[in-house]
Amino acid sequence: MSSLLPGPAPGFEQPFEMLEACHERVHRMLDLLERLRGYLPDHGADSSARDAARDVMRYFDQAAPNHHRDEELHVFPPLLAGGDADTAALVRRLQQDHVQMESSWQAARAVLARIEAGVLAVLAPADEAALEAFAGLYDGHIEAEEAIVYPAAAALLDEPAQAAMGEEMMRRRGVR
Repeated sequence: MSSLLPGPAPGFEQPFEMLEACHERVHRMLDLLERLRGYLPDHGADSSARDAARDVMRYFDQAAPNHHRDEELHVFPPLLAGGDADTAALVRRLQQDHVQMESSWQAARAVLARIEAGVLAVLAPADEAALEAFAGLYDGHIEAEEAIVYPAAAALLDEPAQAAMGEEMMRRRGVR
């Protein structure tokens, strides 16, 4: 079982394209999680399974929170302030999704940490449920962001505002 290596991503000068590239990585990590779930029954928590669990944890511990913070700081506020009522309602739902994702991640992470430690080789129904609940939060969320929220926010943010957005994203990540 091997993890999927990320491809080249757009730079911070294209913040909305970068956000969409993050979604591609989310999908890859969720695919790796699904493959791990199918791999465990036949192979247990071998080194490949432990590596996969570690990769998923690393992504959702580090990159995913930065991504959500990007949206909370730069994408959602202009839509809440200047978007239409339907878009604002959608943004409020997406904000609630972020809270639910963080909570659900803690349960899923606990399962993955036991796999990574080599102490969980067979998923109990509660383990499966925790992983499924976490993964299930993303499809509709990502679809709404890419189809509605990102285009609406990009239309409200002029080029200097998008450049400032990209610079702040870069600074927060310690990228020069």
